[in-house]
This record gives sequence, C-alpha cells and structure tokens, in this order.
Amino acid sequence: MDLEFDDAKLQKCCESQKQMVRAYGPKTANKLQARLNALRSLDVVADLWPLPGRWHVLTADRAEHFAADLDHPYRLIVRPTAPIPRLPDDGIDWTRVRAVTVVEVCDYH
Repeated sequence: MDLEFDDAKLQKCCESQKQMVRAYGPKTANKLQARLNALRSLDVVADLWPLPGRWHVLTADRAEHFAADLDHPYRLIVRPTAPIPRLPDDGIDWTRVRAVTVVEVCDYH
C-alpha cells in the first residue's frame, strides 16, 4: 500500500526509529513501527482488520479515518488518500483503498 504523511515533521519522525523513540518512548515507537510496516506491506486497507493493533474505523469528527492501537492511550490515525473508492451507499470501499495518509499519533480520548 502507498503511504503518505499529512506533514513533513510527522513523516520525518516516522522514518527514523531514533526520532520515534525520542517523541513517543521505546514501547510506543516499536508498536508504531510495526503498524507502519503493516500498512506498507499490504495491498488494501481491508487486509489490516485481522492484524494486531485493533484496526478500527472512526466516526463523528473523525469520520472516514481509521486507527490502530499503539501503547495506551496512543493511536495511529490514518485516512484514505484521494481519490477514495466508494460503495453505492457512499461509504468507503475498504477493499479498494490502496493508498493512505498518516494523519497523526495521538490520544483522541
């Protein structure tokens, strides 16, 4: 899957294990690296659902985004990169999403 980032600072952090550890600590950094590797290794988003990280679709103000657990309370927030494949009911066809954008690493609770 193609992987993009919402901003250059986040991309720089996520592309350096040393910077990830500095920003998030070793446990969260290791889980973040594993989640990013999973994103890169698969063809479509739907293949993520059974993998570790409790991948899940978000709602409300984060509609059309999805997340994975890192080290509690942190989550990796991702969204499909345009153009977004749609179902007849205008929902996202996760079986055809082949590119995603990393939005942030945060505690949204």
